[in-house]
Amino acid sequence: MDMRTAHALVRFGLGRRGTEPLPADPPGWLLEQLQRPDPARFAEPPSTVIGLTALRHDRETKPAPGESLSRKLYRTQAAAQLANAVTTPAPFRERLVWFWTNHFTVSLRRGQCAALAGAFVEEAIRPHVTGRFSDMLVAVMCHPAMLLYLDNAGSVGPDSPAGLRTHRGLNENLARECLELHTLSPDAGYTQADVTAFAKILTGWSVDMRADVPGFRYHPAAHEPGTQTMLRQEFPPDQAGGVAALHFLADHPATHRFLATKLVRHFVADTPPADVVGTIETVLRDTGGNLGAAAAALVHLDAAWQPGGKLRTPQDYVIAAVRSLDLPPDTVPMLGILAGLGQPVWTAPAPNGWPDRAADWAAPEAMLRRIDWASGFAGRIGTRDVDDIAEITLGPLLGRDTREAIRHAGSRRDAMTLLLTSPEFQRR
Repeated sequence: MDMRTAHALVRFGLGRRGTEPLPADPPGWLLEQLQRPDPARFAEPPSTVIGLTALRHDRETKPAPGESLSRKLYRTQAAAQLANAVTTPAPFRERLVWFWTNHFTVSLRRGQCAALAGAFVEEAIRPHVTGRFSDMLVAVMCHPAMLLYLDNAGSVGPDSPAGLRTHRGLNENLARECLELHTLSPDAGYTQADVTAFAKILTGWSVDMRADVPGFRYHPAAHEPGTQTMLRQEFPPDQAGGVAALHFLADHPATHRFLATKLVRHFVADTPPADVVGTIETVLRDTGGNLGAAAAALVHLDAAWQPGGKLRTPQDYVIAAVRSLDLPPDTVPMLGILAGLGQPVWTAPAPNGWPDRAADWAAPEAMLRRIDWASGFAGRIGTRDVDDIAEITLGPLLGRDTREAIRHAGSRRDAMTLLLTSPEFQRR
């Protein structure tokens, strides 16, 4: 294995799986994943209808926590997503799915998202990771998971028929987070007046829980009437005005810059180099926000193939470890493991998602948890040779000191623990 192959597998992918064949052309292998259809297939595909039906049942019956249909859906669907990450033949594409899912966080910190998080990934994120950002943004903002998570389902225009009748008003959460976290970022200089105008634009975007086919519904009676001005642009009333506003935000130069910064931070360095950010920003601008083109541009960046890399998050770390031993994913309780390591699936503490910098994951207590888990997990090594696993998994990324430590370990389990806790395995 040469260095470029190792970087393709580790930096862009999810770690080598067992002795899977090495790509003859690492950049070409990554680019091919962007061009082919997504290979993910689930025995029980998540859907909004299934999720909302489960949520409605739970609200009506108020089951004990262990009997909640929503929680059962979450456990099944999250485990299936992790299993797909372990077995996927397109790990770069899957990494992009997880990246954009985190960018557009919906979290089980709001309980109603338990039934819908899997459907959100499959309906609003996965179909668009190599498409246009504007299409992903509209899909996200229309999805019941996001509308419930950020409270837009109950947002009512004060001067709408429903607002005048019920005296209910705006909820600005979705509008604010879309501007701050999903598109422009605060660097764009928008104002509170822009947030309020955007919240009015999004009134009526709601969720119908009672329909035979529950899902997104636009309620004209809850929509704030009249033209709204946001960022000095006028948008017409009704749902069409909301879609126009989202396309405007998706194609805004500040959005391109913000997305480029996050992509470079994820694939290159915790402190994104300005010139590298500029390269990806230009691609997004020139292609109308084509995310596939931006991902391909990342592959062509010299900076993305340099040593150093990123600290693996707990999720990255556990998936890479399971792939390194080529274990059947259903034999590893990854949901519980990730909860113990501080990154439970789809449960980010806030709408800005899980952090993407080493400093946020490298606290002494967090690293000790990794060591404790690695020691137990290493017991699954069996009779395999750890030197071979280290070479197969990391190749030239493995340093001399770590090689020597593995060779002089007192047992296979100790050697595997050293591999899993080594600086080289901790980074990608």
